[in-house]
Amino acid sequence: MNTGVKTAAFAAALAAAFGAAYGVGAGVGPVGSPVEVEHANHAQAPASKGADAGHGGHAEAAAQAPAAGGLQVSEGGYALSLDTPRIEGGRGELRFSVKDAEGRKVTSYKTEHGKELHFIVASRDLTVYRHLHPVRAADGTWSTPVDLPAAGGYKAFADFTPAGEGAKGVTLGADLAVPGAYAPNPLPAEARTVDVDGYQVTLGGTLDPGKAGELKLTVAKDGKPVTNLEPYLGAYGHLVALRDGDLAYLHVHPNEGGPGPDVSFTATAPSAGAYRLFLDFQHEGRVRTAAFTVSAGTRPAPGTDANAPVAPAAPATTPAPAAEPGDAHTH
Repeated sequence: MNTGVKTAAFAAALAAAFGAAYGVGAGVGPVGSPVEVEHANHAQAPASKGADAGHGGHAEAAAQAPAAGGLQVSEGGYALSLDTPRIEGGRGELRFSVKDAEGRKVTSYKTEHGKELHFIVASRDLTVYRHLHPVRAADGTWSTPVDLPAAGGYKAFADFTPAGEGAKGVTLGADLAVPGAYAPNPLPAEARTVDVDGYQVTLGGTLDPGKAGELKLTVAKDGKPVTNLEPYLGAYGHLVALRDGDLAYLHVHPNEGGPGPDVSFTATAPSAGAYRLFLDFQHEGRVRTAAFTVSAGTRPAPGTDANAPVAPAAPATTPAPAAEPGDAHTH
């Protein structure tokens, strides 16, 4: 999409979301680094075997494409309610709850890999990413500190499985805003290698609409493969994928593997288009996040070097202790 058109659409959507609570200033201010990612104490996905068989043909691919998650604030009898839909200055405590069909706050969840609920915040332009672990109070209210670097529109995702026999996982999404003058960043260009805090992470494989495929990420440091990635809450890597435009949340399934340098996942895109992939990995006691832009069902724009490295991503700022291997939930 033309950058000017995309920017105008973004501004219009955000202005509507902000409403009368605060105005969108006529001036446009800086919004920070074009690639800003951070991981904060999140459980990784479990290992699972193999990849689903692919589906050929456009019609069949469309029929077989998985439903995207996180597009609705309410689904399956559950609703995500943000007590703090705006974060003044981008820093503060974010409070929310999950409510059932009767409007009651949910207080009983299935524990998956040591956590009842996993929480993600991403900017609408997909250049800011936070993976957080909120704490639940006895009444069902969740809270977590959050630090967002720029004014603009964000989306919060709650990924959980309610307690109960046969309960299925639910991913809900709600709009979040940081008031102030803003200008959305363009989607970062496609690149197969990114540099994160002295680590080089290379992406192999493709993301295809309606067809399961392997995404393999290889971690190196100082030009040498990292073969001793550390398990963090159950796995050697965790991947989140969000679709550009509406921030649809993809469920990505990890494959079996050892402690590096490769971390492999099976993914199916629900449609053609651009996606942002966020890989969390731990080494030497610290979690880092590598972010990629990937096209599903389309080729990079003319003049785009899909193999060129991108600017270094901001490293995670919160060290996390290593954990013993074990099962963990998938995205």
